[in-house]
Amino acid sequence: MSRKMELSESLEDYLEVILQLQETNKVARATEIAEKMRVSLASVTASLRKLRERELINYAPYKFVTLTSKGQTIAREIFRKHKIIKDFLIRVLTIEAPKAELTACRIEHTMDRAAINKLVKFVAFIDTCPRAGKDWLQRFSKCSSTEFDWEQCDHCLDECKKHHQKRK
Repeated sequence: MSRKMELSESLEDYLEVILQLQETNKVARATEIAEKMRVSLASVTASLRKLRERELINYAPYKFVTLTSKGQTIAREIFRKHKIIKDFLIRVLTIEAPKAELTACRIEHTMDRAAINKLVKFVAFIDTCPRAGKDWLQRFSKCSSTEFDWEQCDHCLDECKKHHQKRK
C-alpha cells in the first residue's frame, strides 16, 4: 500500500464496519456506522470524507455509504485477519470470546499478510497433525488454566505417551 493509501487503525475499522453493514443491509448509513462504532456522527462524517478521498467508498452527505471495489478488497482482508486472529485466540489460546474480540481488533491492524498466512497454516497443522488435534488443544487448555506445575506436566506427558502408544 502506498504512503497515500496507508490507513489508520480507525479508518480500517470504518471499512470493516461498512463491510458488515453493507453485507447485512446492502448499504450503510452514517448513523448506523456511528452507532456500531460508538462514536459521534461528526467523527463518522470526517472519516467518511477521508475514505471517499482515497476512493474506498461511495459517499455523499445524507446518502447511503457503499464500498468501492478497492475498498471492498481492503475491508475483506481486514475482516479476514480479524476472524483468523479471533479464532486462534479462542480455540487455541482459550481466551474468552469478548476479550478475544477486543484483542483481535487491535492485532489485525499490525499483523501482515505473511504472518496471518503462517497463523492459518499453524492452526491447520494443529487441527490435522496426529500429534496435535483436539486432544492436544484440550490438554493445553487444562495446562494453561492453572499455574505451571512440572509434576503435572510430567504426568501429562506420560498420559500423552500412553495415548500415542495405543494408536500404534
